[in-house]
Amino acid sequence: MFLAGDIGGTKTVLALYSLHEGELVCEHEASFPSREHAQFKDIVDIFLGAHPPALHGASFGVAGPVVDRRCMTTNLQWVLDECELEARFDCAVRLLNDLEAAALGMLHLPAEQRVPLSNARYGKDGMKAVIAAGTGLGEALLFWDGARYHAQPTEGGHCSFAPTSADEDALLNYMRNQLGGHVSVERVLSGPGLFNIWRFLRDSGRGVMDASVLQAIELADDPSAEIAARAIAASDATCVHALELFSHIYGSEAANLALKSLAVGGVLVGGGIAPKILHFLQRGAFMDGFLSKGRFRGLLETIPVEVVLEPRAPLIGAAHTARSLA
Repeated sequence: MFLAGDIGGTKTVLALYSLHEGELVCEHEASFPSREHAQFKDIVDIFLGAHPPALHGASFGVAGPVVDRRCMTTNLQWVLDECELEARFDCAVRLLNDLEAAALGMLHLPAEQRVPLSNARYGKDGMKAVIAAGTGLGEALLFWDGARYHAQPTEGGHCSFAPTSADEDALLNYMRNQLGGHVSVERVLSGPGLFNIWRFLRDSGRGVMDASVLQAIELADDPSAEIAARAIAASDATCVHALELFSHIYGSEAANLALKSLAVGGVLVGGGIAPKILHFLQRGAFMDGFLSKGRFRGLLETIPVEVVLEPRAPLIGAAHTARSLA
């Protein structure tokens, strides 16, 4: 048996896998609200129960940087340590950055789990870039050594937000005033980021705000989900504007990552948000942001861009890593 996990700021998913005819098979999977538990081990205890199975390997994708075999999660107060977990499980343990796990998982997905946004098609193996907006913004790379891919985690989501239009210039100034300093791209390109964009439009007078819509969004348990739903339904112009702006920023940041890594092998757009707003990403704002890089537009036009639909990619990547430890 192998234990795999996808540990995020919103939820933690754990799964037990076994081997059948050389293939990993999920035997049991459960999801837990992360913030309802003081420590990761509390979730593990619930999941494994009073009689945990013998494990041959365990791996966890974690939303945060893994340094010296330890990780303090970015949006939680949890600390995970490989050595402590190995003693607990009596097997080898590997912590992965969540996007590192997602990138590895994407290598095992069938073609029907990917939807193209660009007209470019894959021609050869090469560096791939992975970007995923969810609770935060994750970025990772898949580099080709001539025989197989290796995942390289990054903390690119915490790099500075780079506006590309007058509206985005104003958004940066608004967010800088809100935060009192540095504005990372994650602040506008994530679940909370969509709400930040909408608040900017509200507070700067860009668009007419219907009183009932305003109240519904401000009182919603998840304001960003409410904004996205109204935008997709085309029931509120300001919500549409917010999601269009979000999609353009998403495309622009994906291109930034592609250019920095020369990702001629393609860009994979993962995370929890992209499949839910796929219709908006296909409308054109994403690729407009992606291609608007001046003299390098021609290069970017040759790079395939695809949305990954499978939300379990980080879990799948962790499971395959756990298997490799046996």
